[in-house]
Amino acid sequence: MAAVQYIVEGGATLSGTIRPSGNKNAALPIIAASLLTEHPVTLSNVPRIRDTETLVELIRSVGASADWTERNTLEIHAKSIRPSDLDPELCRKIRASILLAGPLLARCGEITLPPPGGDVIGRRRLDTHFLALERLGADVTANDKFELRAKTLVGADVFLDEPSVTATENALVAATAARGTTILRNAACEPHVQDLAHFLCTLGARIDGIGTNTVTIHGGQTIGGGSHRIGPDHIEVGSFIGLAAVTRSEIRIEQAGVEHLRSTLLGFARLGISCRIEGNDLVVPAQQSREIQEDFGGHVPKLEDQPWPAFPADVMSIAIVTATQCTGLILFHEKMFESRMFFVDKLIGMGARIVLCDPHRALVAGPSALRGAVVESPDIRAGMAMLLAALCAKGTSTINNAGQIERGYERIDERLNALGAQITRVDERRK
Repeated sequence: MAAVQYIVEGGATLSGTIRPSGNKNAALPIIAASLLTEHPVTLSNVPRIRDTETLVELIRSVGASADWTERNTLEIHAKSIRPSDLDPELCRKIRASILLAGPLLARCGEITLPPPGGDVIGRRRLDTHFLALERLGADVTANDKFELRAKTLVGADVFLDEPSVTATENALVAATAARGTTILRNAACEPHVQDLAHFLCTLGARIDGIGTNTVTIHGGQTIGGGSHRIGPDHIEVGSFIGLAAVTRSEIRIEQAGVEHLRSTLLGFARLGISCRIEGNDLVVPAQQSREIQEDFGGHVPKLEDQPWPAFPADVMSIAIVTATQCTGLILFHEKMFESRMFFVDKLIGMGARIVLCDPHRALVAGPSALRGAVVESPDIRAGMAMLLAALCAKGTSTINNAGQIERGYERIDERLNALGAQITRVDERRK
């Protein structure tokens, strides 16, 4: 990964309209699932970010053709693919490499998968993937690599031991190719899981219960080609709500996919940030109360993430930064990843009043006047949170390892500068 820095001048008021990119967490499983068919697939509104580029390299490595015909349009044709060993270096770059297990098992009957990489935010178990694929007929051997074999995939009644997003996606793809009916119980139902299911239906799959935690897949259908548009990234929308709130700016987020924002809007409302829905656009006004809403009886409120449709884990870092600019006291409870909260020490160094209670809980008292600092981007979401902190801080901030942010946010410096931000991107190879 190239060493990238962002030099940020804080304190500017922003204004204008921004459109969210296609959902990163939908694009990745859909690109992988394109290997399920030997017919051409055209995907539009694909975010052109590091993670998608890496996955494109991986599917090319197994024999698929993948060409960007426009900046955000990808044509994939997996006419003939081979179960070759996947590049360990590429797999180490992204967690999404695990999403190749389902489609390659379906097409080739085998796959050898190096351990996937991704954000360092705590242990991210893979057991649910393999347990689900075993229920569908796969044999799994785990050593320094994961070896999966299946002469035939057969539908089954599968209860996932946790509502893992990527495990649900792997199981959806494998079940589409399996003979017979599969029922997935305790399935994840986030917008990106729904988008994958709709894509599979476009190719000819029959899936009932999309958007619920019990999904029925009628396997063995004829799978063809097709075209599909990736939906808007609701996590990016949450990031832009936080951006408007901390910089005291009015921003219109167009084509925001408002049907998927109920829990996000409810969470920000608890911080005193309200938004206005206009058609499929979301307007964040500059004038906000920015007063954290106490629980009934005057108790300290809590904002916690939970599986969809509750408040998304990927928006927690953004909400924490937002709370530093709001009046009151609030407890954040991040339940899913034991290392995701550790970035708050960087906010404390910028002047935020935060007590990290334990790896999962942080108490934030606001408002705090943040000051510019030299900080590091530890992962995609915390990196974006640090960028928001830098934009509302007094003075200049340097964000090192900003390439992490670019794994999940397309041309974010250019897009925010178009709103009036002052972000200079420095590629250290060009110094």
